[in-house]
Amino acid sequence: MSTNSHPPKTQSGFFNDLGELGGNHAQFSEVCTALYERELLFIAHSGISNASILKRRIGGLPHHIRSVARYFVTNPTPLSTDTYNGSWYAKQPKSAPRVPQNADATAQWFRKHADYGLIVPVLVRTIEGIHLELDTIDKTMLVDDVVHLNKHGWFTVDGINRGNSQEANRRNKQASHFIESSDEESRESGLESYGTFDSKTLLKPTKTIMASACSGHAWNFKSRVSPRALSIREMRLSTQINWKNFTLLK
Repeated sequence: MSTNSHPPKTQSGFFNDLGELGGNHAQFSEVCTALYERELLFIAHSGISNASILKRRIGGLPHHIRSVARYFVTNPTPLSTDTYNGSWYAKQPKSAPRVPQNADATAQWFRKHADYGLIVPVLVRTIEGIHLELDTIDKTMLVDDVVHLNKHGWFTVDGINRGNSQEANRRNKQASHFIESSDEESRESGLESYGTFDSKTLLKPTKTIMASACSGHAWNFKSRVSPRALSIREMRLSTQINWKNFTLLK
């Protein structure tokens, strides 16, 4: 009976096996610890009951976390780094990006640059407020002017989500009384331009929008709120952004 010639890495190996980091070992270890703790909390509260899925999720963490941590301490970006929390940091705008953006400019940009693997920002509006998420294009059908995102589904190239469910529409109607009572607050904060609750909008990437998405920026119906923590999936996506022009990295 054959044995596995590649024994599992020890905990010390997880933190210390990358000699190319030079003097950044302390920062690397700190980022790894923060990311590991955060993602385990995400998994613990995810509601996943399938043991096989949990095994794959947890088994893949060392690779994903090392990849993010290595990028974190060795690659310059326009963002500041918070190694203690394993997070990106950028100054948060007072209000969320206004939507819709210029439809023609957005459509023209995506017709030219949409490609498999491109990292894009999505504005998500819920009853709690607004935040930005990173996603990636996994299918393009530009003959029909639509793209498909790995998490958020189909969008037209001018940013309109084509995957809103009937359940979301039902919740929007249930929340109508809240919308009416919030009209004045929404006008003051500019949130009246974001459509109904549980809506998603694909945005044309800009430096400010992508920095906000990477930093977990969020807003309620009055002002900024505390940034949300990004999952390891979004942290991986943040390491694949082309900060020069936001087109696909070659």
